[in-house]
Amino acid sequence: MTTELPATHPPALAALDGLVSHTTAQGIPTLYAPRTGEITAGLFFRVGRADETLATAGITHLVEHLALHRLGLSDLHYNGATANTYTLFHVTGSEEEVVTYLNTVCAALRDLPLERLETEKEILRTEAAGRGGGHNSQLPLWRYGAQGYGLSSYNELGTWSLTADQVRAWAETRFTRDNAVLWITSDHVPEGLDLTLPAGTRIPAPPATSALPVTPAYIHGDDGHVVFTAVVPRTTPAALFAEILGRALFHDLRQEGGYSYTAEADYTPRDAGFATLTAYADALPQKQDAVVGGFVDVLARLRAGRIEEAELASARAKYLKMYDTPDLGAATLPSYALSLLLGHPILSPDRHRAELEAVTVADLREVARQAWADGLLQVPGRGADWAGFTLAPQFSAAAVEGTRHPSLSDDRVTLVIGAEGVTLLTPGGPVTVRYDATAAMTTRPDGARSLTGLDGFAVTVEPTLYEGVTADRIAVIDAAVPSAVVVPMPARDPAQIPQPRTRERPAGPARKASAAAWGWTALVALLATLAVVWPVLCGYLIVDRIDEGRVPPIPGLVGMGVLEYSFIRWGRTALRRRKEARG
Repeated sequence: MTTELPATHPPALAALDGLVSHTTAQGIPTLYAPRTGEITAGLFFRVGRADETLATAGITHLVEHLALHRLGLSDLHYNGATANTYTLFHVTGSEEEVVTYLNTVCAALRDLPLERLETEKEILRTEAAGRGGGHNSQLPLWRYGAQGYGLSSYNELGTWSLTADQVRAWAETRFTRDNAVLWITSDHVPEGLDLTLPAGTRIPAPPATSALPVTPAYIHGDDGHVVFTAVVPRTTPAALFAEILGRALFHDLRQEGGYSYTAEADYTPRDAGFATLTAYADALPQKQDAVVGGFVDVLARLRAGRIEEAELASARAKYLKMYDTPDLGAATLPSYALSLLLGHPILSPDRHRAELEAVTVADLREVARQAWADGLLQVPGRGADWAGFTLAPQFSAAAVEGTRHPSLSDDRVTLVIGAEGVTLLTPGGPVTVRYDATAAMTTRPDGARSLTGLDGFAVTVEPTLYEGVTADRIAVIDAAVPSAVVVPMPARDPAQIPQPRTRERPAGPARKASAAAWGWTALVALLATLAVVWPVLCGYLIVDRIDEGRVPPIPGLVGMGVLEYSFIRWGRTALRRRKEARG
């Protein structure tokens, strides 16, 4: 059942007249345009990882998996995807297959098979274990902290503790008809669709947080990878700049320098108003410094506006070429549907062409300056202070007051458990997590607690590793941390519970004094031995000379006596120093 969109529908869709048709299907805005071959459909919901908390991370992904479970094993090409700001269910097949798929997904969203919850949790944990992190997997954490868009750097912690009630409530409030957009590559909306979903509201993308007090900033990363990210306004010049940046990096770092195999840049919409610019280059260990230098040089050149008109023309031509795509309306459906979902202005092809033609070198220079000002650079090896980047905060600004618990492995480290939070005092500085700014705290039956702050700093309290961390001290933490962020974890095998390493104490005054005393003792023994042996040797030489009928020379006798006196005097001095060293 479908109905035409009311006149009050957002006028942005008028830009698509003649290219894409639009209507509503059971209250869900629907875009459609024909193409040859099988039909592809996609059902977007405006909910993703950035809407979660660290303690509930994975709840959207769980709903996606549960919604697809009843489809089972099939030759039909279908899947689901959970991104930062959206969840997508998509399918390709005949009209009947597409209708069956969409109806099954919506029926499951209305009544999730929650008897599968524990199984799907385990599947998600297995999926995460095999996925691994990409070359820029840690940059969101450093930019945003352990919340919002920074959660993509973390494992889905909620898969350990989410309840059926939590998952059901999430589906009922986020997977609603008013928080969705449907697109179909067809000249009509198929008959037989049953997309009945609960009413709700269109939820705007979450606001961005920041864990970077100063930009441009840098962090240390793995060998072989140089990554630069920046958040820029979502504009046509910014999209063109990403293309030009990628080409410049490829030219300088691969073609000319021979430092990298892969050198590229990407422009990805983040929300309605902003996009993430990502640039990447790989490097062999011996070429890493050269790659970082070349990276910075390219950014500096573009920031200075040294961009050839030919570079701009080439990038512009690539974007314009997409309008030569057969079945253009169908090809652009996903991007138009996502823009509608996020609230980003929709440009008609004519308007977009005009904006592309209007971009100037000055516009690109301004984007380059914005990107540099907001930049976060991940470098291997040495830092990037020399290039004007500031090291991202490695320690917290302050420590909390409380009971002190020295490390049983390292005299330089102390854990502080206070009324306001916990702090790990290290030689480099404090690491603090305040209870009222805790993103998540995992708990173990053996007493271990791991707290992660909204700013991304983390402190793990292992009772086995710190002196005096009793059950009473753990109880202080448990009473202060909000229950909504607590994630109980299963018991560990006793072999997995960490134990303190043998202390490696630095040589303090007592150790130094002991070492000195042993040294003087050895010297006293040596001099005493010489003082005893030397007269015996001298006596033997004198007697032997007399037996030969010769008179011992006076200077030799005097020298023997002087040396014996010296041995005795040095021995007395060494003995006195030994007594002083031993206190």
